[in-house]
Amino acid sequence: MIELDGLTKRYGTKTAVDHLSFRVRPGMITGFLGPNGAGKSTTMRMMLDLDNPTSGTVRIDGRHYRDLDEPLKYIGALLDAKAMHGGRSAYNNLLCLAQSNRIPERRVGEVLDLVGLTAVARKKSKGFSLGMGQRLGIASALLGDPEILMFDEPVNGLDPEGIHWIRNLMKALAAEGRTIFVSSHLMSEMALTADHLIVIGQGKLLADTSMADFIQRNSRSFVRLRSPQQEQLRDMLHGAGFVVVEAGNGTLEVDGATTEKLGELAAAHGLTLHELSSQRASLEEAFMQMTAGAVEYHAHGTDVHGGAPAAPGPVWGADSGWGPVSGPADGSTSEGA
Repeated sequence: MIELDGLTKRYGTKTAVDHLSFRVRPGMITGFLGPNGAGKSTTMRMMLDLDNPTSGTVRIDGRHYRDLDEPLKYIGALLDAKAMHGGRSAYNNLLCLAQSNRIPERRVGEVLDLVGLTAVARKKSKGFSLGMGQRLGIASALLGDPEILMFDEPVNGLDPEGIHWIRNLMKALAAEGRTIFVSSHLMSEMALTADHLIVIGQGKLLADTSMADFIQRNSRSFVRLRSPQQEQLRDMLHGAGFVVVEAGNGTLEVDGATTEKLGELAAAHGLTLHELSSQRASLEEAFMQMTAGAVEYHAHGTDVHGGAPAAPGPVWGADSGWGPVSGPADGSTSEGA
């Protein structure tokens, strides 16, 4: 388990992380979300004692990272895949890490095979593509077979097969009872991967909740209906006390109802339906709504939120910036050879 208690980081007059408190629990994948400049990378660096907090603490299974004798056996992390020594082979990069933590050499070969780099194990890492470097970074995180894993943009540079592989790997590790903490800007991927979400904005905690609850609280859910008997359908729905929105193209939208209830009503009135579907916003839409008031960098001339920014919402969950963020600006996920 990772525990943050009042974690704060200031750079002069700038507060990057502001009294951040939350827990990352074992047995699930916890997604770490926030706009650019929210303080995610700074927070993750402080978790690993790469940056010293101004105040507050981070504990890993009850201890500070600096107090772990062989830290790779407790927590494995991928924050920057480029941190490897380019003049060393993939094998030797991992061997140095293994020797520093008294990890058997055989483990180096095991993780290289696990990430699919056995064929290039003796090649210097400076010649690796972005995707290959990412796989090597993942191998380093797995090297000590730790109970806790932290990944910052783990799918960056991976091809579709690689993305599918790392997603299933994280799910398998979580199913074993391990603690998985992952930060990513790819909302579609996070929606497929994470069980729980920690969302921050301008260094402050905005949400600590399950994926389903986050989407439900930050988006509109409705039922879409389409019928060749639109007027009769609309009148029937009004008569039953539902608020109906005409969405164009012969489509009606109804809030606060289930498809089962509306389908039964239409059938009881002898109305034909060409569409009856439940609609719920994506994680990306919910995220944009939640963080609208906490976005620090806006593109000029583009209203990315479709209206005036909303103020940050309350924090949900039982436990209750600034910093460089890795990954290409366009969200690309191509992997070279």
